[in-house]
Amino acid sequence: MENIDSNISTTEELVGIDEVQKFLNRSRASVYRYTNTDLRNLNPNFNPRKLNPEFRTDQKDPLRFHPNEIARFAKDILRIKDVTVEVFNSPSSAAQNTLSEILDELKNIRYLLEKK
Repeated sequence: MENIDSNISTTEELVGIDEVQKFLNRSRASVYRYTNTDLRNLNPNFNPRKLNPEFRTDQKDPLRFHPNEIARFAKDILRIKDVTVEVFNSPSSAAQNTLSEILDELKNIRYLLEKK
């Protein structure tokens, strides 16, 4: 029986090449070979035989993957029977939230100081 679990709530939970490498237990070079990329086309059409990255706006943007796409690829193409892809809040996201709250607080302080 195949078990595919993905805990996804927002697009912020996309994962990079390093995480894909860990999920699939493959080398970095293998992950790049599996990936649907094209030098002439920034966002190639969906290819069911490849690992399809999310939409990019610039060639320099890092490749990011939705965990459901990683699970699909692992199950359908690599024939991995039990696939579990879990994405946890990364420390940078928690830090980013804290910094955002600090910024909001500083803006409020500035507003109050300029008001006087």
